[in-house]
Amino acid sequence: MAKRRKYTPEYRREAAALVLDTDRPIAHVAEEIDVGAQLLGRWVQQERERRDPPAGPGAPLAAEEREELKQLRRRVYDLERDNEFLGKAAAFFASKPPGRNGSS
Repeated sequence: MAKRRKYTPEYRREAAALVLDTDRPIAHVAEEIDVGAQLLGRWVQQERERRDPPAGPGAPLAAEEREELKQLRRRVYDLERDNEFLGKAAAFFASKPPGRNGSS
C-alpha cells in the first residue's frame, strides 16, 4: 500500500499560485507538479479565498469602511430628523386658516 504524501501549506500556496498567477489550466499544472487535479483545484479555491476573502454579512469591515458607515448612519439620522420636522411643519401650515392681514 502506497504511503500518502503530505504537503506543507507553503507548497500548497505556491502550487495554487502557479495556476492563479499564470492563468494556466489546473490539469496542466497538476500534471507538471505530480499532484491530482482535484487536489490542486481545492488548493486553488483555498488560495482564492485567502487572497480575496468573501465580503459576506459576517466579514469584518476595513477601517475606511467603518468610517464611511459611521458617516452614512449619521447622515441618515440627520435626514430622518429633517423629514420629521418638515412633516410637522407641513401639517401645521395646512391646518392654519389663511390670514386676514389685507395683503391678499
